[in-house]
Amino acid sequence: MSAGGTVGRRAFLAAAGTVGMAGLAGCTGPRDGDPTPEEPPAVTHRQEGVLRPAPASTVLTAYDVTATDRAGLAAALRALSDPDGNATVLVAVGASLFDHRFGLSSPRRLVDMPEFRNDVLDPSWCHGDLLVQVSAETGEQVEAALARPVPGVRKRWRIAGFHPTGLGDGVRNLFGFREGAGNPDATDGDLMDRLVWVQPGAGEPSWCAGGCYQVVRLIRLAMPTWDSESAAEQERVFGVRKDTGLPLGQSGEHTELDYADDPHGSTIALDAHIRRANPRTPDSVAHRILRRGYAYRLSAEDAGHVFVCFQRDLELGFATIQRRLAGEALERYLLPFGGGYYFVLPGSAGGEDYLGRGMLEGS
Repeated sequence: MSAGGTVGRRAFLAAAGTVGMAGLAGCTGPRDGDPTPEEPPAVTHRQEGVLRPAPASTVLTAYDVTATDRAGLAAALRALSDPDGNATVLVAVGASLFDHRFGLSSPRRLVDMPEFRNDVLDPSWCHGDLLVQVSAETGEQVEAALARPVPGVRKRWRIAGFHPTGLGDGVRNLFGFREGAGNPDATDGDLMDRLVWVQPGAGEPSWCAGGCYQVVRLIRLAMPTWDSESAAEQERVFGVRKDTGLPLGQSGEHTELDYADDPHGSTIALDAHIRRANPRTPDSVAHRILRRGYAYRLSAEDAGHVFVCFQRDLELGFATIQRRLAGEALERYLLPFGGGYYFVLPGSAGGEDYLGRGMLEGS
């Protein structure tokens, strides 16, 4: 499959029913050699697109950099830093940007996204030197922002996301369940500092302060199989009510969920999605991530979920949660096929400053 193409439904259903299927070669590859931490900067700036509520429309584009020197890379980053009043542009970098070409100091935890259980990763839908997410309330506003030229890059893959309508109140996925339940409060600055933002002096190169790690997962959904399930079974798989989004057995959204009261999974199954994702233990508090979800539809046969999350540490955040999800009840309805790990650049101070300037000048 090439970027923009589809995977056949028969192949998907066969893959989704297989446990631990090996993925396609060429999509993984951690990098050796951690950079030496530098002195923390005095001031940090952050890109606004991380904490803002997700608008109704988004497009994620991964680029490979064709520029051959730092000046060319700087020109691309300057073009991406040009603000657009109608859209939010979020710029991140992938592990491949930190090869021999530019001699840059890499974020210490940035590697190519590995394959997890049930993944069937297509190299043409994975990774990229740069990831640019353009979001707005309308698709037209997103397309207008995307129309601006960016020198020195070549598109690797692109996918459009949207919030489905007609499935109930609130933001919902194509399975009909609410998105964002249990998300940490993005308006709590202290909490975001602990969970999302890389802090000065945190063992990263100094230019990383004010940035964060981003995960993108492109997940095809087995819609015919899901639609054939009863509402009760769908709720058992997620562990929440489909109409309200409340955990099964809970009467109010402010009721504290305590799995110690349900040790055998009589109310919320032991393999339910919410129980695996957040087991509500003292240790799991540190593993929380800020999630942003969208639906995608490439064709009538190919629809799914664009999962995006932000955290200050990939291993402490997404990777730990993803391993907990292995064998969950939801797994048989999902086929992850693309995405990657990225590092969201610190924000720009405006004026002559631009996204990535600290990375280029501080490496």
